[in-house]
Amino acid sequence: MPYAYLVRCSDDSYYAGSTHHLEQRLWEHNSAEFGAAYTRRRRPVELVWSGEFETIAEAFAFEKQIQGWSRAKREALIRGDYDLMPALARRGHLRPREYRKP
Repeated sequence: MPYAYLVRCSDDSYYAGSTHHLEQRLWEHNSAEFGAAYTRRRRPVELVWSGEFETIAEAFAFEKQIQGWSRAKREALIRGDYDLMPALARRGHLRPREYRKP
C-alpha cells in the first residue's frame, strides 16, 4: 500500500515523504546508512502522520503538496483539524485575521 507521511525530526522540523513500505522507510530514516540527507542530520525522527493512497503517484503528489505547506497547515493535518486547513493557505492576505501571525 502506498503512503504519504510526515515525520518530526529531532530539531522539531518536519519532513514529508512517500513510500510503499512505511515501517521500513521509518527505520531507514533512523538508520546510520539510509534515509534522506535531510533526516540523516536530524535523527531521531518520529512518525506524526501518514495517509494511504491508491497509487504511489498519488502518494508522491500529496507529499509534494505537503512540502509547500506552512508549518501551521502541516500541524493542522497532524491534529486532524481539516476544517482549519483552508484558512491556513499560504495566501496570507486571504486568511482570516485571527489566523495571521503578528
